[in-house]
Order: sequence, then C-alpha cells, then structure tokens
Amino acid sequence: MHVDTILQTKGAAVHTLSHDGTLADAVALLNTHNIGAVVITEGAGTIVGILSERDIVRQLGRNPTGALALTIGECMTRNVVTADRTTSIDEVMERMTRRRIRHMPIAEDGKLAGIISDRRRGQAQDR
Repeated sequence: MHVDTILQTKGAAVHTLSHDGTLADAVALLNTHNIGAVVITEGAGTIVGILSERDIVRQLGRNPTGALALTIGECMTRNVVTADRTTSIDEVMERMTRRRIRHMPIAEDGKLAGIISDRRRGQAQDR
C-alpha cells in the first residue's frame, strides 16, 4: 500500500500557517481542529517547516510567560521529513519510527499535497 491510497481514502486536506504567525495562532488552530501539527508553507504551498505540539511544549518550557508571542518561524522545525504519494506505507512507518516523528507531510513537485500522521498510519496498519 502507498501513501496515495491513504490520502484518497482519508482525504488530503492539511491545515497550514505562515511562518510569521504566532505560537498563539498555532495553538488556536491545533485546538480548533484537534490536530497535533501544522505545516508551515509559503507562496503556493512550498513547505518551509512544521510545528508540532512537541515544538510548542519545548518553547513553553523555555519561556513560560512569553512563548505564545513568539513567531512560528522562530519555533518550527525547518528540516522537514517528507514523503511523496508513491512512497510505501511501510517506508513511511519506518522513517517516522526512526526519526521519532508523528507527522509527515506529503510533497508533490515540492508543494504540500497531504499529511500522514501516526493516527492515519495506524489506520493503514488495520487494513
């Protein structure tokens, strides 16, 4: 099974923010949509980072009173691990486990095309 199968079944919608938003903006988005990470894009969907719950907690630990005013660009993970639609689910699972990440953006021609989370990964294993 490949990534494309999951995206076709579960949808390819991804919530995104700009790097110049604040952590408060990101927290509101994560809470509203009950998600664990947001992909940071610029222009026509070019992936420039990802901001996860872990990134936010790390900032809160460093700066409990001022973290929410920081920009997303200051806090996001810049070296984003991605896959494409033709990547096998086994390969995605191996990369996510090895890198200890829970969300992997899917890129197509350098642009955001979807996201695989540990939740979707589990759904694929159930098949």
